[in-house]
Amino acid sequence: MRVLLAKFREVLFSVLPVTLIVLLLHFTVTPLPGALLLRFAIGVVLILFGLTVFLFGVDIGIEPLGKHIGKSLSKSNRVWVIAVAGLVLGFFISIAEPDLQILAGQVAAVTGGSVSAPAILLVVSGGVALMLVVGFVRILYNFPLYKLLFVLYGLIFALAIFVSPEFFAISFDASGATTGALAVPFVLSIALGVSAMKKNSKASEKDSFGLVAVTSTGAILGVMLMGLFAKSDLVGALPAQGLAALPLWKLYLWELRDAALDAAIALLPLVVITVVFQLAVFKFKRKRFLRLLKGLLYTLLGLILFLTGVNAGFMEVGKTVGQKIGMLDHKGWAVAVGFVIGLLTILAEPAVHVLTELVETVTAGYVKKNIVLAALAIGVGLAVGLSVLRIVVPGIQLWHYLLPGYVISIALTFITPKLFVGIAFDSGGVASGPMTATFVLAFAQGVADSIPGADLLKDAFGMIALVAMTPIITLQLLGLLVKLKSRKKSGAKTHG
Repeated sequence: MRVLLAKFREVLFSVLPVTLIVLLLHFTVTPLPGALLLRFAIGVVLILFGLTVFLFGVDIGIEPLGKHIGKSLSKSNRVWVIAVAGLVLGFFISIAEPDLQILAGQVAAVTGGSVSAPAILLVVSGGVALMLVVGFVRILYNFPLYKLLFVLYGLIFALAIFVSPEFFAISFDASGATTGALAVPFVLSIALGVSAMKKNSKASEKDSFGLVAVTSTGAILGVMLMGLFAKSDLVGALPAQGLAALPLWKLYLWELRDAALDAAIALLPLVVITVVFQLAVFKFKRKRFLRLLKGLLYTLLGLILFLTGVNAGFMEVGKTVGQKIGMLDHKGWAVAVGFVIGLLTILAEPAVHVLTELVETVTAGYVKKNIVLAALAIGVGLAVGLSVLRIVVPGIQLWHYLLPGYVISIALTFITPKLFVGIAFDSGGVASGPMTATFVLAFAQGVADSIPGADLLKDAFGMIALVAMTPIITLQLLGLLVKLKSRKKSGAKTHG
């Protein structure tokens, strides 16, 4: 019960800022219909309880499962076993990621089904699985992370020349969405087991980070390759609200049915994998095995509630607020509201606080967690604000931000302490949490829908990408600052 309450507090502080922003806007510049506000309130409650139960299930089921599988793989001491396991596990854990499911649904909705949700899920999960294997091999053979990232992002921006702007935006958003609350702990847990297989028998601290960064590039490459073979004349439009005319209870019942089906399909393979490993490898006692299955059941129930709350009430309000803000005479309101939403959502993200404490620990107190938190908050606020500016001002394209941003990010890897490189690239997934994939993206779509000349696909998508990129630059700059400070300190001691 204590763990559940702790998870509930985490989720409450994550959802509360967005709820307060909606209420503040409702009573000031963007009044909402009473029925829509009620849908939002019910959605908030479902998200609160859904995410709480989901994260609890991840803690007692998904994360221990990853650790046990990682230990089993390390005992096998065979690279081909690691490769096959990485492909299977990476694929199915990515499909079950809530943020990715929401993004896939959003893409399918605004393209009128031209790009289906299952297609996005399969392509992204395939890319993640392949790059998970690459990440494992990198750890085993001590290949420097910064060199691998240089090659991968070089390939990404080479492909970007041939990919349409629509798929360019979706691909980078998929990268941020795939590194969420389910995938990150599972991947990192397996990475610990793989690190134990290293030939020098000593897994360095650096290898604890960077695997999430490598796997996220698989999402980008997968969607870009999909874009090369897909039709390029995609047209984006907000779907007609056919379900909105239904009575409230029927609307939620309808969404609950769809969410239950999607969640069951996503998590069933993990249940099968757990049973197979229990029969062939784990051979746990009954009580321990049932605890793993209980964790998976909690994860399933939480995912169903979360998806229902998001799809039935939460995102619709985000779109409506975006539309109303976008129709105001002063377009600066949209940029300002975007900045505030980005600032508050990142401050409330529980995983961000874990990251800031980690940075303070590995720098031996040189960089205080409050400084890191402030830098991340301002950075993500600017990322959302700049995303809205791209919608409001014709001519600004996503690559105008991402190309120089990632050039700076990759350039910094050559001079930043290598521990910070891994932490920085992994932190992109921390910043792009559930609120970014749901409310913030929906807000951007609403703004794009209300601005004449704005393109819903090219302009609204890409926000998650910018939010995920900001911490990469911020934390590497902090790492560089630590490096310079330590040099000055050692220089002063030498002269003294």
